[in-house]
Amino acid sequence: MTSQARIIPDALAEIAKARIAVIGDVMIDDYITGDVSRISPEAPVPVVRGTSQRQVPGGAANVAANIVAMGAEAYLIGVVGEDDGAETLMALLEQHSGRCRNGLVCEAGRKTTRKARILAQRQQVLRLDTEDTHPITAATCAELLETGRAAIDWADVVVLSDYGKGVLGESTLRGLIDAARARGKLLIVDPKRLDLRAYRGASILTPNRAELALATGLPLETETEIAEAAAAARAAFGGALLLTRSEKGMSYFDDEVGAVHVPTVAREVFDVSGAGDTVVAALACALAAGAGRIDAVRIANHAAGIVVAKSGTATLTQKELVEALSASETAPGESSAPGALVNWTAAARLRAAWRERGFTVGLANGCFDIVHPGHTSLIGEAAARCDRLIMALNSDASVRRLKGEGRPVQSETARAAVIGAMRGVDLVVLFDEETPLELIQALEPDVLVKGSDYTVDRVVGAELVMARGGKVVLVDLVAGQSTTAILARSR
Repeated sequence: MTSQARIIPDALAEIAKARIAVIGDVMIDDYITGDVSRISPEAPVPVVRGTSQRQVPGGAANVAANIVAMGAEAYLIGVVGEDDGAETLMALLEQHSGRCRNGLVCEAGRKTTRKARILAQRQQVLRLDTEDTHPITAATCAELLETGRAAIDWADVVVLSDYGKGVLGESTLRGLIDAARARGKLLIVDPKRLDLRAYRGASILTPNRAELALATGLPLETETEIAEAAAAARAAFGGALLLTRSEKGMSYFDDEVGAVHVPTVAREVFDVSGAGDTVVAALACALAAGAGRIDAVRIANHAAGIVVAKSGTATLTQKELVEALSASETAPGESSAPGALVNWTAAARLRAAWRERGFTVGLANGCFDIVHPGHTSLIGEAAARCDRLIMALNSDASVRRLKGEGRPVQSETARAAVIGAMRGVDLVVLFDEETPLELIQALEPDVLVKGSDYTVDRVVGAELVMARGGKVVLVDLVAGQSTTAILARSR
């Protein structure tokens, strides 16, 4: 059995050493909160009586803020105007404990992008955008490229945050991508362009579902359609793709692993503002800290699940992320002890959490009445074929129907305690039926293990497992070992 359970926390421990350059459209997100009790006499609109106001970094600046909040260092490069908004944004960035380097370039005559949201009774009433979206000047572009190349030299991972506000124009975008490639830096792009060929050379693109549909002109209603759209997008820019799918989680596509689907972990969605920024930030932090790409995707998925439960554009801490990842290892309220005996509902929740982590789940079943070397050999072989092993035991009533009166010799709780204590067993479940077919349908194991006295066509649930891409493993039996023979000798 592999020990993947600690990989993600180990990677998070290295985040403090990570350095990420973030280049793109910076902005300020203003939040004005109040109460509505009447309609204006001047027009049929609600009157909001303001009670509070706050500003937070937005766009590429929110990516940088999330990176710093998770414990890494960020180097933020973007363009602001010579106005109060620029001063406000710089002051907001200074609050991040000196771990966010300021590479902002001022352009005369340009407005610093602001998005003002007015909220009442936890609902957004109005959003007011103040911005310039025309391309930056040649002089600003040259300054931004110079600063950007210095940041790329400094960074472990580079993020381009393209909100379509004019900063990442054709020459700027191509210059930054070429600089990252020349230096061998992993480059993540959060895209807004319809022509994804503009991002050729990027390592990973992170569109959401709507952005991918617009860019490819393809429907994304079914898993097959999503795979086709992802393939078209990847052909256009030549890298891997992480598709964020809102309530359906995320899907990652690359040449090495193919397609990996990660279900959402969000328990409550309060506000999706800035969630995409958090995904990019967490992905970059994890990769810079040495996590593999699939683990990095899972980390990003958990990060998104945390921030969507918060109000407005938000960040998360590494502590919140570690707690969320640890909680996903077990079902809420259930024992996390290896080999615990749990009911079907708890087993299904644990199996879902293991699927989300990408673990291979195996299942072996039997009566296991008097444990003998044949049993221990089978369990050892089963554990070696998967990351998490579920042992399904016939209940006392089920054993009695199969074996006759006088069986089982040991009660179901005693058998579960013995089997659960064996090395390699992660979970024990009882089933009352004569076969484990319904349990297999509920838990959907990736590997089904039986002894070699069976053939695949006689293994209950084999068709279900193989139809889902799983496999059936028949392990060699230990000669002369059986509970029935042991009982006969004892008599």
